[in-house]
Amino acid sequence: MTVIRKPIIVVGSVTMDMVTLTPQIPRMGQTVIGTSFSTTPGGKGANQAVAAARLGYPVQMIGKVGDDAYGPLLLENLKNAGVDVSGMAIAPGSSGLAPILLDRDGHNSIVVVPGANGKVNPAFVDQYKEILRSAGMVLCQLELPLATTERTLALCVELNVPVMLDPAPAAPLPESIWTQIAWLTPNETEAALYVGENLSVEEAAAQLLARGVQGIVLKRGAQGAFVASASGVSGWVKPFPVDAIDTVAAGDCFNGAFAVALMEGKDPMQAANFASAAAAISVTRRGAQASMPDRGDVDAFLASHAR
Repeated sequence: MTVIRKPIIVVGSVTMDMVTLTPQIPRMGQTVIGTSFSTTPGGKGANQAVAAARLGYPVQMIGKVGDDAYGPLLLENLKNAGVDVSGMAIAPGSSGLAPILLDRDGHNSIVVVPGANGKVNPAFVDQYKEILRSAGMVLCQLELPLATTERTLALCVELNVPVMLDPAPAAPLPESIWTQIAWLTPNETEAALYVGENLSVEEAAAQLLARGVQGIVLKRGAQGAFVASASGVSGWVKPFPVDAIDTVAAGDCFNGAFAVALMEGKDPMQAANFASAAAAISVTRRGAQASMPDRGDVDAFLASHAR
């Protein structure tokens, strides 16, 4: 019997990353000499879509690119990764762009220029209501206009489709949004915006759950991830030790892989462990979408790093 898998649908940003490698990220007013420059497809939405598609799961992207030279390249890259781009549109003007500085230790500094992503408005998302109805899960971030993300969550509540929200880049959110989130996946800085600083990870998770979020993954980089849910799941997922050379999009890789694992029936802790393995592989490679592992990579990694 053929099993029909409900797709993961990503409503999010598609951006061309413009990466400069540099010995160090310059301080204010400082000039440093870079060592190389490259362009590579990125955007938090597209990164998460590619991460999930590379793992062999059906994924569809809803968003926009510009009618500039980068737009066709961004669409072609999504298609080559296995992402359904029938929900993508072309807007007049620039595609989303992201100048990135990456130092020798893999740390980064990023400026995001929205371009066409800023033209993904609530009315555009409404056009894809029936596509959203078919989703097993919808992934959102905060690189689109906030009104668009709010509309997406409201639609998904109406359609009874769970939403994973990556609150990045961190921005204030209306109180009404918390109860519409199935999984919230902030890093330490993002979580502090919503619950304040000087809280333990466990306390931060408890406060977010108290607001109505159904599940939390607090991503802590080299410290691992803390998973908690309203159903009582709670615990740390340890990181996998690797030699990181580029942390760009590691969090996006985690989100895409976490969504895939949940859709395949893994429990939240198992899903987070699978996602941690995918993210660990990604930081050993350069680039955003270029660093995303396929299913064979992750399965082999887990087999050689048995807990």
